[in-house]
Amino acid sequence: MAFEFHLPDIGEGVVEGEIVSWKVKVGDVVKLDQPIVEIMTDKATVEIPSPRAGTIAAINYGEGQICPVGKVLLVIDDGVGGAVAAAGNGHGAPKLPEHSPAPQVQLAGHLPESLASTGRIEVVDASANRGRVLATPATRRLARQMGIDLTRVAPTGKRGRVTSDDVKVHAAAGSTVAIPKLAETVLPATKAFAPQAIARGGDEERIPFRGMRKRIAESMTRSKQTAAHFTYVEEIDMTELVAVRERAKGRAADRGVKLNYLPFIVKAVVSGLKKWPMLNASLDETTQEIVRKKYYHLGIAAQGPQGLVVSVVRDADKRSIFDLSKEIERLGDAVRNGTATRDELTGSTFTISSLGKLGGVLATPIINFPEVAVVGVHKIEEKPAVRGGQIVIRHLMNLSISVDHRLADGWDGAMFLQDVKALLEDPTTMFMEMV
Repeated sequence: MAFEFHLPDIGEGVVEGEIVSWKVKVGDVVKLDQPIVEIMTDKATVEIPSPRAGTIAAINYGEGQICPVGKVLLVIDDGVGGAVAAAGNGHGAPKLPEHSPAPQVQLAGHLPESLASTGRIEVVDASANRGRVLATPATRRLARQMGIDLTRVAPTGKRGRVTSDDVKVHAAAGSTVAIPKLAETVLPATKAFAPQAIARGGDEERIPFRGMRKRIAESMTRSKQTAAHFTYVEEIDMTELVAVRERAKGRAADRGVKLNYLPFIVKAVVSGLKKWPMLNASLDETTQEIVRKKYYHLGIAAQGPQGLVVSVVRDADKRSIFDLSKEIERLGDAVRNGTATRDELTGSTFTISSLGKLGGVLATPIINFPEVAVVGVHKIEEKPAVRGGQIVIRHLMNLSISVDHRLADGWDGAMFLQDVKALLEDPTTMFMEMV
């Protein structure tokens, strides 16, 4: 019998997924729970297992294409009987009936229902016209920010999809429809640019712009277009903390912990956030409310095999230095191995961006939208410094903070970083404030 597998609800607010890669092809025999496809959403990349054992009879969406939730992703012949009726659907694959309900399955990375009441805030699509207009969540958010009614935008995408370029062209034509409050207080309409073609000029390689790289581009562009960035920098004397870490490395090793400086920085940041709560907040654009979060889920931005990924250390304020070290290392391994789940990659309230020993002298990190701020951690170097009228060698490091000026002032960012500086430069005070 032909079993139609509809793309299930991968997570809250997710209405579609991009096919990153197929692990099977038509004619392959698959086992129950065997990984069959890797799909990327606005939230994370998930690996979907086979819901049944059988033979792959049809694949309806190719790599790089978008499959809406509830649509038939593929068909599996479980050998019971029946046949698959084939007809073209515009994807070069059979067109199949879509009357079967989507199966309720638990996927790697799906947000458990038990977390629904924890207070985690996510930006959701509040468009009243979702059922009539075909558009990705990113396009809907862009239209909402620019004050554009999607029902009045001429679509150019496949199957009548409204694209982000369609929204920008519509805005450039001056035919926007104002949405109360949002168009005036959130974001002015941005200038639309025509797609730029790159002429061939010799030996070159062309790589499809999709998957994680495209998601990163969309996220960074939205942050820069929405948040009013400003950056503040402070020099930190890490000499005392360097000594503390050296003394603690042996005890950490006995517990199987590889101790670096990041857990100390996380603790100092959490302490600063408690004093300056506006930096641990988000703007709910649909209700025009500033949401101050009283939980501290620290995002750690790191390079993964497919690009920049932010893993999330939950309840960082309740963890010890050694516990933070273990969790950061565990999440780092998951990111590098491509096994991080959706729950481990979403829900951060504040982000720390660090390149470790390659941290450089200074950077102006882009805010992990919809957060309010991000801290950039730079390398520690021995440098001459003046102390008590004498030139001495100290371990110095720069910290930078980028802040959304819509929600926080320069004073907030500067005072926050001063508090972090004080704790890092005198670790004994940091330990006194730990839970």
